[in-house]
Amino acid sequence: MNKKTIQLLLLFILLTSSCAPNSGGEPASPSLAPVDSPATNPSTHTLTPLPTFTNTPLPTDTPLPTETATLTPIPTVENLSAKVIADKLSCRYGPGAEYLYLIAFNATAKIKLIGRTDANNWVWVENTDNQNRSSNCWVNKKFLEIQGDPQFLPIVYPGLKLPVSPYYPGPSWATAERKEDGKIVITWEAVPISPGKYEDEFMHQYIIEVWRCEAGQIIFETLGTNFPFITVDVDEAGCAVPSHGRVFVQEKHGYGGPVEIPWPAAIVP
Repeated sequence: MNKKTIQLLLLFILLTSSCAPNSGGEPASPSLAPVDSPATNPSTHTLTPLPTFTNTPLPTDTPLPTETATLTPIPTVENLSAKVIADKLSCRYGPGAEYLYLIAFNATAKIKLIGRTDANNWVWVENTDNQNRSSNCWVNKKFLEIQGDPQFLPIVYPGLKLPVSPYYPGPSWATAERKEDGKIVITWEAVPISPGKYEDEFMHQYIIEVWRCEAGQIIFETLGTNFPFITVDVDEAGCAVPSHGRVFVQEKHGYGGPVEIPWPAAIVP
């Protein structure tokens, strides 16, 4: 066989093998499916890395603001009407039975209350004398029928001045000692007064005003004596306001002093 014949034979074999079907069962040139993007080439798949998680602290509950206790001020009224329910009710210069007597109100008398003390039952009465001069005085509210709550009256004592004696000064010093049983013994400078300066046989020469603590409450008391010493039976720890007191000299024209009592500290159990 010559060379030309061999070349023709090889060419024939090559042409017939290129038209034969692929034995793998897959098309030699796969057809392209429609895509939603304008690209002509099929999209390639890339691996998207998973998000990494950091140790972020969980949110904590923010505490609600705590309410702080506040003292609500007591509303006040200028005055209250009252009626006397005792047969005869003394009205005095100070808020207690030991002070000098000014006038008396008869039963069913209509009066006007204009103030009170900080820690006892006495209330201040508006009063004018025959010459229309103000001479306000104090009565015990337990002998009154009051239209309203006397706790709404303004606190005016301590604060008001007692009438001043033109003859006698107050003591120049006072001391106080707390005993083992808790009682307070108060002593002060003696200031003698003449017999003619007594209002009556029941008047005490000295007035002692005491704000003492009992069961967590401040109690205001007025004590009277004719001696330059006195004992307070009860004074405890546990009040918001420290216990304290003062001493006046009393004579029928008014008061000398006061001198403050250097109050001993309460014993905390």
